[in-house]
Amino acid sequence: MDQFKALVVNKVEDDTNIAIQEFTKEDLPEGDVLIKVHYSSVNYKDGLAAHPKGNIVRNYPHVPGIDLAGVVAESDHPDWKEGDRVIVTSYELGVSHYGGFSEYARVKSDWIVPLPDGLSLKEAMVYGTAGFTAALSVYQIEQAGIKPDKGPILVTGATGGVGSMAVAILAKKGYEVVASTGKESEHSYLKKLGATTIVGREEVAPEGFKPIGKQKWAGVVDPVGGETLAAVLSNTMYGGAVAVSGLTGGPKVPTTVFPFILRGVNLLGIDSVYCPMEKRKEIWKKAADEYKPSEHLEAIQNEITLDELPDVLRNILNGKVRGRTIVAF
Repeated sequence: MDQFKALVVNKVEDDTNIAIQEFTKEDLPEGDVLIKVHYSSVNYKDGLAAHPKGNIVRNYPHVPGIDLAGVVAESDHPDWKEGDRVIVTSYELGVSHYGGFSEYARVKSDWIVPLPDGLSLKEAMVYGTAGFTAALSVYQIEQAGIKPDKGPILVTGATGGVGSMAVAILAKKGYEVVASTGKESEHSYLKKLGATTIVGREEVAPEGFKPIGKQKWAGVVDPVGGETLAAVLSNTMYGGAVAVSGLTGGPKVPTTVFPFILRGVNLLGIDSVYCPMEKRKEIWKKAADEYKPSEHLEAIQNEITLDELPDVLRNILNGKVRGRTIVAF
């Protein structure tokens, strides 16, 4: 392995340039484990890393990719040996540290999760950060006491990576899933994943919604944030829980204290970046077993090559990517 390929983003005045380049091991950043990457995946954050105004990357040139799954090629750490099958998601990967859009990656050993029994390397990247976030959201809703008999669970942004995986996991766990999307063409896709009901964005977050509205949802998985989060909080049932993990709808949430003090609604913040390793391993084990929607993983994923990746990075910020996009090396 003298040379290998990686996708590189460079800043050119007020724009970015995306290109596939040849690398050597010496081009990679410091770390105690070298991984031969078999698969990566594309997340909204990766799209931001490739955008000139994404405010994710500080130093250029940069290799994005906040996810990877592969096999240890070299290790200077006793916990990892050549041939180990591993997953790396989040931490600084693909943000301030060269990421997974590369045939080889050198990372810190304490970022690595062993591939659990029940998952292939490819399936791990069908999950990736988005799927891990969905699984963590479902886990936290369960921990809040929201069982399937409590009522329907709403999933916002349901055709995206987090949303698609959340719909499939919740359906497998026996919940009544209400999927929200603005794309009428994707209704059959969401039904196939297990959604019981599909509602439009305008029904979830209508203009002029009340601070406290009808009690519709026992729980919500919300990767959207913004006004959508405010609206779903107002319609969550007494004692319900809302797991929020994203801000595609914006960082500002125009809500009041009413859902919390009048209905005891729980707002659950979902952090997949610095999730503690003990919990991280637990969630990955669930992803490989009780959460794994085996029959739907193929429908959720679309596999591409490294050469096809630049177009996908541009499209994901525009909401033109459905489910999970997997990069195969």
